[in-house]
Amino acid sequence: MTTSLPLSPIPDTDWPTEIANMLEGFAGQLNVYRLMAHHPSLLQAWADLRDHVVNGTALGAERSEIVILRTGHLLGSTYEWAHHVVRGRKAGLSDARIAKLAGSVGDMQPEDALLAQAVDQLFEQKALTPRVQQDLTALVGNAGMLDLIATVGFYSTLAYMLNSFDPPLDEAVAQALAKAPLFER
Repeated sequence: MTTSLPLSPIPDTDWPTEIANMLEGFAGQLNVYRLMAHHPSLLQAWADLRDHVVNGTALGAERSEIVILRTGHLLGSTYEWAHHVVRGRKAGLSDARIAKLAGSVGDMQPEDALLAQAVDQLFEQKALTPRVQQDLTALVGNAGMLDLIATVGFYSTLAYMLNSFDPPLDEAVAQALAKAPLFER
C-alpha cells in the first residue's frame, strides 16, 4: 500500500519537545511510535500499557508473539508481521511455526492452535467462548487470558495506524529479514 499522506514517522530534528524524554527510549526506536508522536499525549498515555503488554505480560514472550503474529496476520499488517517474525524468532519460535500462524488453526500444534483460536474468536465473535476461556485459564491462568485480550486490542490499534499510514519498515527488521527471510512451508 503506497500512500502520500501527511502522517509519516517524525525524524529526530522535528521530535516534539513535550516528549523529548521519549526519543531515546522505545518511542524513538520504531517508526510506528515515531508516527504516533504526532499526538504526544497519546504516545505518553500509550507507554505504560505498552510496557505491560511487551514486558510484563503473563503470557510470556513466546505465547505473546504467537498472539501478536496471529493478530497482525488477521489485520493484514505487513509491518507488524515483519517485526514480530524477527521478535518471534528471538523468543524461540521456528520459521515453520511462525508460518503456520498465518494459516489454518488445524495445522498448528495444540497450544498455538488454542492461542490462535482465541485471537480468531475475538475478531469474529468479539468475545471468547466459555470453552476457550476454560482452556486458556488452564494454560495461562486468568491473568494470561486477560493479557491475551489486551494484547489483541493493543496490536489491533497499532495495526490500524500502520495500515492507515504505511510507515516504512524499520531498517534493523528489514535487514534481519533480508538476511534470513521467513521460511515458507
